[in-house]
Amino acid sequence: MKSIYKITVSTLLGIMVLTGCQEDFLDRPAQSEISTENFYQTKQEIRLGTAALYSRVWAQWNNIAYIPLGDILSGNLVIPWQGADLVQLNTFTLSGSNQRLTDGWTGLYTIVAHCNGTIKGINENTPATVSAADKNAGLAEARFIRAMAYYHLVMLWGEVPIIEDNTKLIKSPLINKNKTADVYRFITEDLLFAVENLPATDSKGRVTSWSAKGMLSKVYLTMSGLGELGGNRNQEYLNKAKLYAQDVIENSGLTLLPSYPDLFKTQFNDNPESLFALQWSVSSGWMEGNQLLTYSPSKDINPQKDGAWGAPSPSYDLYLAYHTQDSIRRKATFMLPGDYYAELNAAGGGYTATGSGMKKHIIGNEADNNAPAMTFLGSIEHNSLLRLADVYLVYAEAILGNNGSTSDANALLYFNKIRTRAGVDPVTVLNTDVILNERRLEFACEGQYWFDLVRLSYYNPQKAVGLLSNQQRVTFEYDSATEVADPNDPIGPISPATFATFTLQVPAVEVIANPKLNEPAVSYYE
Repeated sequence: MKSIYKITVSTLLGIMVLTGCQEDFLDRPAQSEISTENFYQTKQEIRLGTAALYSRVWAQWNNIAYIPLGDILSGNLVIPWQGADLVQLNTFTLSGSNQRLTDGWTGLYTIVAHCNGTIKGINENTPATVSAADKNAGLAEARFIRAMAYYHLVMLWGEVPIIEDNTKLIKSPLINKNKTADVYRFITEDLLFAVENLPATDSKGRVTSWSAKGMLSKVYLTMSGLGELGGNRNQEYLNKAKLYAQDVIENSGLTLLPSYPDLFKTQFNDNPESLFALQWSVSSGWMEGNQLLTYSPSKDINPQKDGAWGAPSPSYDLYLAYHTQDSIRRKATFMLPGDYYAELNAAGGGYTATGSGMKKHIIGNEADNNAPAMTFLGSIEHNSLLRLADVYLVYAEAILGNNGSTSDANALLYFNKIRTRAGVDPVTVLNTDVILNERRLEFACEGQYWFDLVRLSYYNPQKAVGLLSNQQRVTFEYDSATEVADPNDPIGPISPATFATFTLQVPAVEVIANPKLNEPAVSYYE
């Protein structure tokens, strides 16, 4: 496995020019025309360079670690038939050699490296003929995406190295981890720069200042609990989370997409609810595109009738979380035997599920998506990593803050907009349990629930550990005639969850390459 310390600027340019960009992200020039010295000479070239940061550089994370670390580790999904690495995630028996952890770490640092290379290239090569606004907008895009990568890193591993210039690693490859609080500070600095320098509107799919404000609200909410083991979160950060979320809600002009299932159909890629989505295009090359279609339950509904390598099963615990009334979100999130989906293999009469499996990211075949060249290795779903619904729930939780409950009118208004869209009854009182459960139901199979549990563990570790310990992390048999589900036995002995469970081990291959990762974390800021 390639170590993060081997990623260089030449790697960046090599992948950048090969990345499939969307049409509205500008056509790319021939590879022979690009070098590190002559690129970033115009606004168009800057935007081409930043466009590359939305897709292929995310492939390793998206295709290998996104669902396993977000939804299997958190107890939403179970995959018992794809090797020991996934079983370890389900049973809390992870080791430093777990390949999903290694791919997650390497994938995220690959994104960081490409962002760093883009930032360095713009700063060093953009001439004065390009306006400061255009130059800073390009830097802001790269810094926003770098912040997203570091947000995932810090929530998974806590103390991680902050790298701003990968070329320095060539001479000094051995570096320390940095303190968790410093990593969050670094993230906020990137996002604040993005807030100030991204436009309020841009081409479809590109991030804006509203994207940065929405993410900043989420980061401040997370930071409010860091180190607050007594249960009371930092009020200053709660206030900032509320302020930025409220700004997005009230002033961006963005709205929720009326139909929840439509969020995950390609006809609605980059809809007004999406604040940051990966921009995938058709691809047939391994690890060049969006490969989430390999989680499909059947080749019959995939492009070229190929690539269904084993659908993740919803856990019995996730199944129990959805009440009967919450059928719209449940059916859009995972399939049960007997569920019918008209949009899958539509020309063939649709698809009726014969087993339990993930539905999100399963978009159907090439005809269903009006994409004749689409393969199972190149799904054209622009999967969103930040949605407006997330900002609504951040806003409600920031208002709740350190109170046991709240009936604040604004918190309830936006919280219930999400429930109303899902076809479930509004609530009249919010507390931590209600909000956390709503987040789970809204974002299941979107890689979010583990991060929600980590956020909780920062300030209430006993509650977070209790939630993990009481989960039924097993598959189940569902009888569509009786609508009864019976849990199966665990796929392996489940180790007891502890506070330490919420901080993953640094991959062994990285420690071998850089033994300083075993040393105590150091301050990044003097």
